[in-house]
Amino acid sequence: MLSTLKLIAADPNTDDISHLVALIQTLRPRKPELATEAAENLRILVQLLHGEPAQASALRHYVLRLFSTRRQISLYTDTGILPNAGFFTELFQRLSFRMLPPALDENYLRDCLDRLLPAETDYIWINAVPNEDWFSLFDLLGQAAPYTDADNNAASDAIDRHKTVGELLEAIQTLSYRISAMGLEPALLRLYPSIDEFESPFLMQNVELHLYLNSYRHHLAAADSAVPLADLPPLEDARHLAVMLDQCDTIVLKIRKNALRMGSSVALTYLLVRLEQSIARLRKLLNLVDVGEVSISVPNTEKQEGPVAHDEAEALANAKRMAKRSEALALGRELIEGHNRKYAVRELFADNINLLARNVTENASRTGEHYIAEDRGEYGAMFRSAAGAGFIIGFMSMLKILASYLRAAPLVEAFLFSMNYSVGFMLIHVLHFTVATKQPAMTASRIASGLQSRDGRNIDIDSLVELITKVIRTQFIAVAGNLLLAFPVAYLIALGYHSLFGHHLVTPDKAAHLLHDIDPFASLALFHAAIAGVCLFLAGLISGYYDNKALYTHMAQRVARARWLGKLMGKPRLARFGEYLEHNLGGLMGNFYFGILLGTIGTIGFMLGLPIDIRHITFSATNFATALVGLDNHMGWHTAVVSVIGVLAIGTVNLWVSFSLALFVALRARQVRFRHGWTLAKAVFSRFLKGPRISSFRRRESPFKRIARKPRAPEGQRGPDDPACGIHTNSSKKRSNKVVSERQQQ
Repeated sequence: MLSTLKLIAADPNTDDISHLVALIQTLRPRKPELATEAAENLRILVQLLHGEPAQASALRHYVLRLFSTRRQISLYTDTGILPNAGFFTELFQRLSFRMLPPALDENYLRDCLDRLLPAETDYIWINAVPNEDWFSLFDLLGQAAPYTDADNNAASDAIDRHKTVGELLEAIQTLSYRISAMGLEPALLRLYPSIDEFESPFLMQNVELHLYLNSYRHHLAAADSAVPLADLPPLEDARHLAVMLDQCDTIVLKIRKNALRMGSSVALTYLLVRLEQSIARLRKLLNLVDVGEVSISVPNTEKQEGPVAHDEAEALANAKRMAKRSEALALGRELIEGHNRKYAVRELFADNINLLARNVTENASRTGEHYIAEDRGEYGAMFRSAAGAGFIIGFMSMLKILASYLRAAPLVEAFLFSMNYSVGFMLIHVLHFTVATKQPAMTASRIASGLQSRDGRNIDIDSLVELITKVIRTQFIAVAGNLLLAFPVAYLIALGYHSLFGHHLVTPDKAAHLLHDIDPFASLALFHAAIAGVCLFLAGLISGYYDNKALYTHMAQRVARARWLGKLMGKPRLARFGEYLEHNLGGLMGNFYFGILLGTIGTIGFMLGLPIDIRHITFSATNFATALVGLDNHMGWHTAVVSVIGVLAIGTVNLWVSFSLALFVALRARQVRFRHGWTLAKAVFSRFLKGPRISSFRRRESPFKRIARKPRAPEGQRGPDDPACGIHTNSSKKRSNKVVSERQQQ
């Protein structure tokens, strides 16, 4: 460290950054987590500079020289801010630069950071060093005497500082232009048309900034010409600019809220993130260069009377300087972290996917509300809907077995299986039937929407328990509806096939293979069930994505404008078709891709030699029924019990995996931190222990029971409408007739 300081003191006018690279290397700890070691190294540097004031002056001049001889604008406007390339272009660029880094140009200060702080973890130890240690170094360099060379010529440190301030002003102006351009993007105008109707704050902030920068430059020019401090021209009030930036932030927030209702896209999310980053960076740079209050407060304090007022003003000025110094340190750390993480892919996804994931899970949440039954009538409707799906799945299982007998090429077989699944699931959706395993991916988002508090506080546990209880009971009804019809339908189909063709749908060997596939002890049935659970989760995401896309692109209007469809269907029918697509596109595409996943995973595993396949509870039940017929009902009790356990275990894994993944994504998308999981689990368990059957299938209460339970008034205080009174007014007769009609309707 001392040798490096001597090299810098020997030639502080050099433009070579190798000395600064060597100095930072002496500060860097052995591991980035060793903050104590880094802080100790920094304290040693401060002590050395305290003992050698000439070296402190030389180091300050050397650093200012490096800054002033390089272009700094890109460091302030680009580092830590998404570029204008777009999400996918930026993603591929980051991946390619991680493999083959770009060339550097040391004329730019941004590229010099690659030599000064080359490790991706340098920001960790820089952030971990206490602020006081950094402030000690900055104070020491700031208070050092101006550097003089061997001929006693004073260096132009002030000129170098003014060049840096000029670069900051140019960066501020560049960011303002970018914010104005982004604020006029059609994607923003579409979600918030008021921007175009009134004066846009994205444009007005640029106007205010021009006034402020012109005033600032006049102020600096007057200060350089040795004008007395009291005679300096006043700066333009920066509060007008701050108000415009506040309005920009407000509009961005409103656009995000509108996007939750009207849909979003990757491009829109990327634009909003970039706009927010640019506004935040502009604020920080303005706070850094704003000297209006500090410089003007000094002459004002001299005009006040008494030492107390002067001391208070001086304390206020010092507090502002300390705040500005803290802001400068925070900005420096932000720039260093942004530079170190500029090729990180995780941060890119984390910044840009949140809004889209929120929209996807929000649509899934609205769909999940239809999968939650409230009373006995809705439970019955859910059972009938699930039974209808079980009926269709029985035929889908038969078609898959028949397709396997074609002995087609692997890809052809995968296509046939996929189309069987996809068309069947889409038919189930069109007929408003329900596949039980599709529920968890939707209901998990609905449960996540009940966790409104980000810190896990102020959440109504009782209402959440009620919701989860309804979800579990509805899920049980749906599974029962699927199985109670899928099994007998598959059994009857197998019997009918034998009666028509004289041989069984499956041979005894094939039947044994089907039973082995659902054996949870002798096969990978549960692992394959987990893979199916992942497919169910992905299908839920796909469904939410297309629901969001249908809203964002106004699918109904697009379909209505298709002339070729209008000629085929007619305008009234086309309008209804467009409305149907806008409300059901997610469900149709989710079922289609779910079928593709189920039909291709087994073939992919076969082609790659990997033991991957899928096991679905309803298809496992139909395979069990088909195998039972194929064995002429000759099955040992042990095999039957193991098969039943296998079917139920497969269903449990299907539901648990898809629900867990969907709930995790929904919570992350909503940025919810829930800390009462154990309390919630105990409350749900106690709820089932108290009344698992009575509260499961509640009837709608009869109006006669409500009347009978109504408390009667004491004798002598009964009104003419009281049931115990012999007098009935017209209104009481009307209510009685209404009750009778309600009972007849029931």
